[in-house]
Amino acid sequence: MPIKFNNFEEKKQLFANATQNGTPEEQSEALNNMLEALASDVKGDILSQVNTQMADNAVLQSRGQNVLTSEETKFFNAVIADGGFKDTDTLPKTTQERIFEDIKEEHPLLTHLGLQNLGAVTEFIYGDPEGMAVWGPLFGEIKGQLNATFRKEKIEQLKLTAFIPIAKDMLKLGPAWVERYVRTILVEAMSVGLERGFVAGTGNDMPIGLLKDLKGGTNGEGEYSDKQSAGTLTFVPGRTTINEMKEVVKKLSIRPVGKNEEEKVRKVAGKVVMVTNPFDTFDIQANATIQNANGAYVTNLPFNPIQTESVFVPQGKVLFFVKGEYIAAVGGGLEVKRYTETLALEDADVFIAKQFATGKPKDNFAAQVYDLDLTLTHGQEPAGA
Repeated sequence: MPIKFNNFEEKKQLFANATQNGTPEEQSEALNNMLEALASDVKGDILSQVNTQMADNAVLQSRGQNVLTSEETKFFNAVIADGGFKDTDTLPKTTQERIFEDIKEEHPLLTHLGLQNLGAVTEFIYGDPEGMAVWGPLFGEIKGQLNATFRKEKIEQLKLTAFIPIAKDMLKLGPAWVERYVRTILVEAMSVGLERGFVAGTGNDMPIGLLKDLKGGTNGEGEYSDKQSAGTLTFVPGRTTINEMKEVVKKLSIRPVGKNEEEKVRKVAGKVVMVTNPFDTFDIQANATIQNANGAYVTNLPFNPIQTESVFVPQGKVLFFVKGEYIAAVGGGLEVKRYTETLALEDADVFIAKQFATGKPKDNFAAQVYDLDLTLTHGQEPAGA
């Protein structure tokens, strides 16, 4: 059953703003405020359900409530008995699987990115379909360099750390509710971390985000710079938007191949994902809305991009990427331990969960960033059109 957040989304947006423009102190304060709001919202939702729970597990399960396996019950009973997690605990495999499935179900952007859960595996191999098989004479030498088309990625090099504030009174509710509380906190905290890394990650001890320029190289700290804008989009209905989206799709269709990055075409039909900042979403939809002959308002975009949102896309920008052309993976065991540093929340103990993860675009054309100019109206043309 989904959690209804009251304050978390607002604090998440403020955290995203702080990561883009704030000082380290402001980022730390925004993170702390976001965690407090998350813990408060989840705790309130669960306590509300506890007050109306029923004893029959079958009935509870049919109504979407949580029923644990014997391994999960034993694990979370131990957490309750110990007053929290030990120095290092690995969550039960079934709990880890549910966390991953909840992340994908409740956060469409991560699903569109093709997020993979590799379990205990910490590296994987992928390749360019072109060059995996080559033609040649029957008795001639073997053509091509197949090994050049395959690349190996390690996901143990980057660790995603998620904070879990556990209110002391939550431990009194029993293993099923503690498991749900921890799982919900982890889903949201990890989703924020993954989304931030996959969208805006600098490449310095974190993923290379879709907003970053692979060709520009890194600075002295190993950070990639932001992509330059590929153009301006107005979403004025009619031929203007058709031409704008045509150029977007054409640019995403470029696929560099080989050492010299020869440009070839990739198929993008049905695979183009459009990511907007939530503040810009309705402005774009308003510009793309027309009234048809029947008086009904219709909102459509040419070439049918898959539309989703992220607070880590800056306002005034729109991000496009091709499904299947970004590496997004988590792997290894999900370990939880007590957090002993300075971060502290009122009436709660803080624990951290560590998960191996990685992410980067397969090439520099797989994602493009555009500026937004939503001031034009129907009948107007953008400058230079």
